[in-house]
Amino acid sequence: MSIEQNLKHIKSTLPKNVTLVAVSKTKPVSDLMEAYTVGQRIFGENKIQEMAEKHDVMPKDIEWHMIGHVQRNKVKYMAEFVSLIHGVESFKLLNEINKQAKKHDRIIDCLLQIKIAEEDSKFGMSAADASALLQSDEFSELKNISIVGVMGMATFTDDTTQIEKEFKFLNHTFSELKTLQPELKTISMGMSGDYKLAIDCGSTMVRVGSSIFGVRNYSN
Repeated sequence: MSIEQNLKHIKSTLPKNVTLVAVSKTKPVSDLMEAYTVGQRIFGENKIQEMAEKHDVMPKDIEWHMIGHVQRNKVKYMAEFVSLIHGVESFKLLNEINKQAKKHDRIIDCLLQIKIAEEDSKFGMSAADASALLQSDEFSELKNISIVGVMGMATFTDDTTQIEKEFKFLNHTFSELKTLQPELKTISMGMSGDYKLAIDCGSTMVRVGSSIFGVRNYSN
């Protein structure tokens, strides 16, 4: 199956209210352009440097999503163009994004990353931390960021009951935070292996990579 066929197949399985982020990390620009040619405009990268390099050479109507762990000292390299930052897990990071966005006279959309997995290796804040952050005076002073939703990464397991529990927890957290911040609209959860389950649990944005681009790059 080609990238075009993969994309068409995945899009045919998505409800209208669900946004597809094509996870293009480590993939060459030629692969991204193949997806672009058939209409994909949202790409997700997990390294800021790689995303900035691709942004420089690719069409400017692309929305770039930063889906990986964000280091504060790297925010400046994407502040000028990034559309959505998925992995915001601390006030310090939010503050830095705000500072860099201000330099470019932009308001950058962000998702609060909630820790839903039981694995220690996953980043994120607790639901209580997120709630406290949204109600804090410091947060209300940040004028160059906009929190538009939440993101979560489920435990890496074949146990769908476990994954479903974590996805439902994120949806529940979203609903609670929405009472504090009515503009919240995005629940980013679900990847190639579990995006259909994520959608059943309320996801509005899925991050799909290998099902579009293949697991590995074989050069022709």
